[in-house]
Amino acid sequence: MEPANDLRAARKTYDQFIGMVKWSIPIIAVVVFIVILLIA
Repeated sequence: MEPANDLRAARKTYDQFIGMVKWSIPIIAVVVFIVILLIA
């Protein structure tokens, strides 16, 4: 059984999360901007 504080696995998960956030926030912002333009 692996130790509960496996820093390599935690670092990999953190890097994946940050990478996903870096791409999803701009995409969501563009979608929101388009929706605002369509409503206005």
